[in-house]
Amino acid sequence: MPQATSVADAMPSPPAPATLAAAAAAVLAALVLAVVFNRRRGAPAVSKGGGLPLPPAPRGLPVLGNLHQMLANRPVHRWLHRLLADAGGGVVRVRLGPVHVVAVSCPEAAREVLRGRNDAVFADRPTTFAAESFSLGYRSASISPFGDQWRKMRRVLTAEVLSPATERRLRAAREGEADHLVRYVRALCRRDGGAVDVRHVARHFCGNVIRRLTLGRRHFGEVPADGGPGRDEAEHVDALFATLNYLDAFCVSDYFPALVGLDLDGHERVVRGVMRTLSRLHDPIVEERVEEWRLLRKAGERREPADFLDVLASLDDDAGRPLLTMEEIKAQTIDIMIATVDNPSNAAEWALAEMVNRPEVMARAVAELDAAVGRGRLVAESDARGLDYLRACIREAFRLHPYHPFNPPRVAMEDAAVAGYAVPRGSHVLLSRVGLGRNPAVWEDPLEFRPERHLPPAGAGGGVSLSEPELRFISFSTGRRGCPGLSLGTLITVTLLARLLQGFHWSAPPGVGGRVELREAAASLELAEPLVLRATPRLPAHLYDEAE
Repeated sequence: MPQATSVADAMPSPPAPATLAAAAAAVLAALVLAVVFNRRRGAPAVSKGGGLPLPPAPRGLPVLGNLHQMLANRPVHRWLHRLLADAGGGVVRVRLGPVHVVAVSCPEAAREVLRGRNDAVFADRPTTFAAESFSLGYRSASISPFGDQWRKMRRVLTAEVLSPATERRLRAAREGEADHLVRYVRALCRRDGGAVDVRHVARHFCGNVIRRLTLGRRHFGEVPADGGPGRDEAEHVDALFATLNYLDAFCVSDYFPALVGLDLDGHERVVRGVMRTLSRLHDPIVEERVEEWRLLRKAGERREPADFLDVLASLDDDAGRPLLTMEEIKAQTIDIMIATVDNPSNAAEWALAEMVNRPEVMARAVAELDAAVGRGRLVAESDARGLDYLRACIREAFRLHPYHPFNPPRVAMEDAAVAGYAVPRGSHVLLSRVGLGRNPAVWEDPLEFRPERHLPPAGAGGGVSLSEPELRFISFSTGRRGCPGLSLGTLITVTLLARLLQGFHWSAPPGVGGRVELREAAASLELAEPLVLRATPRLPAHLYDEAE
């Protein structure tokens, strides 16, 4: 496969020690200017909610608050989790310039944020350089601040794009990508002596699925001989993950908007590069499809939408005109894609890593597949309801190994109270996926991968869902800003792990003592190194051939 220049290659590298003092001086000088502009604009009001105390916080500086500590403690999510652990109460606060950032790591407080009246109070999103860029000016559903545009795009997403009818119509496309997954892994087994990069396979499966569902194609251009990703597809997946990593990245200008343009963190350069990649790959397809639907309208003709892009381009308002603008369609296309690739691929990679180290767990999941499906055909979406143990493995991966340390931030639209603390208007509230999923007050042996904890009691029935409405961990979130793609996300995640386990034997590669090192990356929650396992086909050869 040709080596593409990934978005990661353009990411800013850590500064050399000799430059840190100069960089800090530049930041502080810029912040002084930003304070003046922010005061002119008006900072969020600080209320103590009828006498309630603010959440506990580390001591800060005038004006800057804890911003200097944020800059000195990268990655920020590990600093916030240390503060949560030290506070001991499941709620902690830092002040980043004029903005209070409240982090929550206990289910009771999390439910207060996402349920009842507070769900409406915390329905806003921050306005940042990255959010505005990735949503093309706040035109998409998940990134836009609360308001009429968000309501419009949310209705389009839930009632049209992710409707049960659309899901049924695109089932053949999803299962076609599942067949391709099996063929591609078998090709890797033959080519690389059985060594398979699971992260590569899982991420590109998710990229293939969402391109097929959204744009009606797996590849942007010429198809490589092995059917795997080419240069454009590799750049596309890199760009989608960079979008996710930079969307809520604790950038200085997120809290001092007057600093946008100075690019003190180096984030703006990366965001612009990501958008150039996405625009180069998406825009010609979107523009061609919108023109196709314009001509159909002009001729008085209709056809059944074949993918999400067709759905978006075909919608009409009450006057028979296109409901969505070109920019809204482009923005929502990005929105759909970034919401699909991270959680399924990360869960599958971590689950397989844990299973290799606990062979009894893998054996039980494979035995369930053999009992429910057999070895005479490939597992299909319709089999998912009978795979409770496999779904429990996925839930456990979501709980213990989330891709994101926090849920996307909620912004308080008015003064509120959470867990007995005042949360002032304008505060950003973060629910900790790590703190909830690994909370020792909720989970016994929280750092142990134990899927059995998610199985219902014998005779209880009901099966295993990937959602978690009680917020003991976060999979697809909940509330009015929760993920509307629970059904699609479940299908993609279950299909990915089920096909990998049914189709292949997995083991640690030679030279590692039969175990995988389960170590997180320094700056993220990913495995520190991509998971490379030895894979061998376990089904009759004709099933792989039939998937051609």
